[in-house]
Amino acid sequence: MDSRSALTLSIGVLGGLAVALTAEVITVPIWVVFLTWASFFFVGGGVTGWVRSLSSNLVGVLIASASLYAAHLMGGGLWMTALAVGVGSAVMVQASWVPLLSTTPAVVVGFASTVSTVAGTGNTITVTSISHPGLVAAMACLLGASFGLLSEYLANALTREPAKEGSPAQ
Repeated sequence: MDSRSALTLSIGVLGGLAVALTAEVITVPIWVVFLTWASFFFVGGGVTGWVRSLSSNLVGVLIASASLYAAHLMGGGLWMTALAVGVGSAVMVQASWVPLLSTTPAVVVGFASTVSTVAGTGNTITVTSISHPGLVAAMACLLGASFGLLSEYLANALTREPAKEGSPAQ
């Protein structure tokens, strides 16, 4: 099978599995799983891509959690939240000085995933349980990066090299 068809089949099957898994077993936001899955491919894929993507995503989760917590400590109003998110956004860009975190959009994915988890679950950043939005987003980031790696491995397993001209396979 050609590589595009193999990746199509791999992502299609695993995408459906991811929806079922996050609905019934590991209840994390599916949108975060898909965003971080895309982040895996964006940073280049493979084991190195898994490490780079997940590291960047998790740093984004940490920066977002710290920003939202700082906003909470400053009263949680619109302007304090805007200020805290603005500072957090600047920190995300500065994180790119670290080679492992040099792909700023992957850090932004982690940040946005955390903020959207707050909005999507209704849990504030001050929740002190397993439902903490940072923890939920981090688990979804791990799942997304892992689905990325798995989909790449599966696609590679389904891909066959075309037969060379003059070979017995023709």
